[in-house]
Amino acid sequence: MKVSKFGGSSVSDAKQIKKVLDIVNEDPERKIIIVSAPGKRHKDDIKTTDLLIRLYEKIQNNLDYQSKKKEIIQRYADIVNGLNMDDAILTTIDETLELYIEQLSDKPPRLYDALLSCGENFNAQLIAIFNNSQGTPTRYVSPKEACLIVTDLPQQAQILDSSYTDIYKLRNYKEKLIIPGFFGVSQQNYIVTFPRGGSDITGAIIARSVRASLYENFTDVSGIYKANPNIINHPELIEEITYREMRELSYAGFSVFHDEALQPLYKDRIPVVIKNTNRPNDKGTYILHDREIDSNKVISGISCDKGFTVINIKKYLMNRIVGFTTKILGVLEEFNISFDHIPSGIDNISIIMRTNQINGKESQVLNEIRKRCKVDELSIDNDLAILMIVGEGMNQVVGTASKITHALSESNINLIMINQGASEISMMFGIREEDAEKAVLSTYEFCYHGVCLKNLCQ
Repeated sequence: MKVSKFGGSSVSDAKQIKKVLDIVNEDPERKIIIVSAPGKRHKDDIKTTDLLIRLYEKIQNNLDYQSKKKEIIQRYADIVNGLNMDDAILTTIDETLELYIEQLSDKPPRLYDALLSCGENFNAQLIAIFNNSQGTPTRYVSPKEACLIVTDLPQQAQILDSSYTDIYKLRNYKEKLIIPGFFGVSQQNYIVTFPRGGSDITGAIIARSVRASLYENFTDVSGIYKANPNIINHPELIEEITYREMRELSYAGFSVFHDEALQPLYKDRIPVVIKNTNRPNDKGTYILHDREIDSNKVISGISCDKGFTVINIKKYLMNRIVGFTTKILGVLEEFNISFDHIPSGIDNISIIMRTNQINGKESQVLNEIRKRCKVDELSIDNDLAILMIVGEGMNQVVGTASKITHALSESNINLIMINQGASEISMMFGIREEDAEKAVLSTYEFCYHGVCLKNLCQ
C-alpha cells in the first residue's frame, strides 16, 4: 500500500485535480490520498490558506468579512465548475465557515485553527465526491474518523502515540480514501493544525500508521536538487538521500519537504519519494534510512538560510568553570528561546539562534547573561546566514572542509564561524546575509564541478 500526498499546486484547480486523480486511479496500490488546500494557480495568485487567514483577520478586527468569504467560496466554485460537478458542496462550505465563526469567535486561537483547516478539508471532500462520481469507489475520511488525535496546543499539533495504532484500521477500507492534510482533532474535540506546511506531516503519520510500503509526496518539481534552482542554473537532481541528510537540508532552507514530516517515518524506515504531479513518470528523489556512499560524491546538497543571530561570549578560563554553559542556557530557557548551534573554544562560546527567537528581548537577555556569568566580553550580531554542506560519508573523505573554505575564500566571503555536528554528516558555516547566494554558487561550482567562482566570472 502506498500513501500519496499532493501539495497545493497539485490541487490548485480542476485541471490539476484531474491530473492527480489520473495518477491515483492508475495504480491500485495508491489507496490513501492526502490533499492540501488549493494553492496558487499562477504566479500572482493567492493561496486558499492565505485567503482564510485574511478572513480570520477581518473577523478579529470586527470588519465585514462577507466579501472575503465569497472570495474563498469562489475558489471552490471555480473547481466545481471546471469539473462539471453539482454545486451543493458550495452551500456546505458557506454553512461550515459561518458555523465556525459563530461557535468560536470568542476563542481566537481555536477559530484560527478551524478556519485554516477548511482549505484542506473542503478540497478533500470535493475531490472524493468527484472521483466517486467518475466510477472509482472513493471515500472522504475526516481526521476525526481516521483517529488522527493530536495534542491540544493551537497551531502546534503533535500526534499522540496511541493514534498510530488506531489509524491502522484505514487499511480495512475497500475504497480509495481522501484525507485532508494539515490538521487533527484533540481529545477536547478541537481542530488543531500542524505548523504551516503540515500536510506533509499528516501524510507521514498516515504512512507510518498503516505500514505503507512507500510514502509519495507529489509537488511541482521532479525531486530535490543539490542546491536552490533559483540560485544555481539547472542544478543536479538528488536521486537518493537519507533521512538525516534531508533533515539537515530542510533545516537550512530546503522547503520541498517539511522537516518535521521525517520524524514519524524514521523509526519504521518507511521510504519517501518526492515526485512531480506534472511529470509523474520522472523518477524523483528517494529519501531512505540508508544509502550506498560514493566516495567521489559525498556531498548530497548545499543549502543556505538567512535570519540568524549569534550571541558571542568570552570568559577567560571558561573551560574550568563548572556549569558555565548551563547558566547561559538557563537564561535562554527563561526567555523561551531555542538555539540552533553552540560552537565553542576554551575561552569563548557562541550561541546561534533564529533571529525571531530573540527579537525584542536582546537587551534583557544580554543583561541577564552578564549578571549571572560575569563575562569578560559579550556581543550580539544579527544578519547572519547559515551555509550547510550535507553528505553521508564526508567524515571518511579527506579535504572536504578544505574544498569549501577554498571556494569561499576565492569568492572573498568572510567566515564568521565553522561548526561540525556530532553526526558528522554536515558542516555549518556562519556568513553574512549579503553573501548567502554567492556562497551557495561558489561552493556548488567548486564542490561539484571543480570550478572557482572567480574563474567562472572571467
